[in-house]
Amino acid sequence: MLPQAPAEMHLAPCPFRLFAKANALVIAAAALLSLNAEAHTLRLANQGDPMSMDPHSLQESFQLSFLGNIYEPLIGRDRHFALMPMLATAWEATSPTTWRFKLRQGVKFHDGSAFTADDVIFSYQRTQSESSDTKLYVAPIKAMRKVDAYTVEMETAQPMPILPDLLSGWLVMGKGWAEKNNAGVPADVRKGTENHASLNANGTGPFQLKQRQPGVRTVLKPFDGWWGQKEHNLTEVVFTPIANNATRVAALVSGEVDLMEPVPLQDIQRIQSSANLQVLQKPELRTMYLGLDVGRDELLYSNIKGKNPLKDVRVRQALYQAIDIETIRSKIMRGAAQPAGIIVAPGVRGYDASLDKRRPFDPAAAKKLLAEAGYPNGFELGLHCPTDRYVNDQAICQSVTAMWTRAGIKTTLYAETKALYLPRAFKRDVSAFLLGWQPASNDAQNTLWALLNTPANDGRGRFNLGGYANPKLDALTQDIGVEIDPAKRQGLMKAAWQIVQDDIPLLPLHNQNLAWGVKRNIDVVQQPDNSQPLRYIHVR
Repeated sequence: MLPQAPAEMHLAPCPFRLFAKANALVIAAAALLSLNAEAHTLRLANQGDPMSMDPHSLQESFQLSFLGNIYEPLIGRDRHFALMPMLATAWEATSPTTWRFKLRQGVKFHDGSAFTADDVIFSYQRTQSESSDTKLYVAPIKAMRKVDAYTVEMETAQPMPILPDLLSGWLVMGKGWAEKNNAGVPADVRKGTENHASLNANGTGPFQLKQRQPGVRTVLKPFDGWWGQKEHNLTEVVFTPIANNATRVAALVSGEVDLMEPVPLQDIQRIQSSANLQVLQKPELRTMYLGLDVGRDELLYSNIKGKNPLKDVRVRQALYQAIDIETIRSKIMRGAAQPAGIIVAPGVRGYDASLDKRRPFDPAAAKKLLAEAGYPNGFELGLHCPTDRYVNDQAICQSVTAMWTRAGIKTTLYAETKALYLPRAFKRDVSAFLLGWQPASNDAQNTLWALLNTPANDGRGRFNLGGYANPKLDALTQDIGVEIDPAKRQGLMKAAWQIVQDDIPLLPLHNQNLAWGVKRNIDVVQQPDNSQPLRYIHVR
């Protein structure tokens, strides 16, 4: 559909003796020591690994966050998560359906080639490829035109006031490098294919790829030719995936890594009590939910043949009301989550607290609903879950499995690493499944468009893995996308979410908190979308 060490590596002088006759060697060694005294290698760890170095291959927040240090968007996010110029220096809507972007001049890719409008047009076409998993960023764009070497125009099918927000997650790749290396289209992660861009990278960002060993380590180094003002003082970044929670914490405590996430909730107090470590926490814009296959005519992983119980809203409501969200919040998430009634977190544009209401936990009501739907003895259901993608993902699924089974739905848990889980989920080889979502545009319209609209060739419903279809919701989503008046837009949003709450195509769980473990002498910017912009990291 992923640790603490001395971040300051002051290299000691080499132990060999320097003789007077080697004046030149003395001078050179002194210069080297001076340079090394300022060298800062940052060692990062996460529970998962990026599945590809291709910025258009997978719509997964961790992968795109990591690659956002190598590749860049036209419009980015600053320290305060506000939009800021990146590869575009200015943008304006010249008509209700046309946007013009002035591109930054003097920008170089890591291979030394110049960035121009041709790279933007190429990236747009590449992102539209069948094998691309990031189509949602450019889906509203009907046409993109080169005005001159440093100006492009984007024409949308309908007015799209939030286009700049959406483009903040879209990364630009160099045309010449991609075509030279037969990577003109992304490798299809859903099918497990690879090409040159899967293991190599050539962006314009502040860091460039030095070494890539999938599942082992990935090394970045600063790009000396970066166009921006340098704010970090890093000389190397070494990323290591460490799936096991205890091992990841031990690496932080022992000094093998300097910054890691997520911190297991049970270890937050232990790390906070360390004189050299701290845990950075804040609410995340991601909402965790359980998806349901409501579109297939026969349910997979079930003893029910020839029909799909999940098509019945009473069954979906039974699954919802069988979930004890308070137990998940207090026991599994240790209070570091806020129960959710909709798939939009506070802080996302379009969030409305009046919509954020959960159905009550009621096992008796769940059993009654199952009986009314014709399943007094329940049925068998498979629940698929990643083990290394979200905070306590496997534990959440284990708890839900037990809750559903107690309500009469004999649930079997299929838990696997995200490298196996995400391709399976994207192929819809699932019946019930755990995922998290934060809108790419930080706008709730994107959630409706990507997760709940009827799947279509234009990219709508790209992540509607349960096959839900409701024409009225589709129409409302389109209206929300073009409405400029905030009050009218919020009214449309409320009507859309009311449809979702009545139909229950997804089961909202909670909004999880961020928890990063980091050395106290390292300054970082913790963004609410859980991205890690290395350009803001400074070692004191």
